[in-house]
Amino acid sequence: MFRRAYLKILSRFYPQIFLRKMGVNIGKGSRIMGSLYRMFSEEAYLITIGQNCLISSEVTLLTHDGSVDVFRREFPKADRIKPVVIGDNVFIGHRSIVMPGVTIGSNVVIGAGSVVNKDVPSNSVYAGVPAKFIKTIDDYKEKILTEMIETKHLNEQDKREFLTKHYSRV
Repeated sequence: MFRRAYLKILSRFYPQIFLRKMGVNIGKGSRIMGSLYRMFSEEAYLITIGQNCLISSEVTLLTHDGSVDVFRREFPKADRIKPVVIGDNVFIGHRSIVMPGVTIGSNVVIGAGSVVNKDVPSNSVYAGVPAKFIKTIDDYKEKILTEMIETKHLNEQDKREFLTKHYSRV
């Protein structure tokens, strides 16, 4: 019971330490939003996250397939366990699920709510259930350039004022 409470606190306030304690290999500059406590399967040490990744809240990275339980009487010791590998500079949207054995290349966007059940090549955007190719990362960049606004340098109050003024024109 103490260990569970300790891990929950660690996951909330010291996410990098928590991830490493669970065995996740996480690259420099990567961030995971929201609670990390229920994000991973028991085999978190089979997860590799590259550098400069952003994983949104409530994303699940699965390394095992519980469906083999259907065959438990016939194969009492069987498991189906595979690693998950995420390249560099990857964004995974809110509530997405990455299935066991999936490798996501570098420079990839995974849309919110996606179920990624197959490998995703570098320099691409995937979304959906199951996740499918949407466009290249270059095409995505070209599309969103006109929608980008610069707010990362603003404090919370200045950002609020800027956005309120910006969207009052809408």
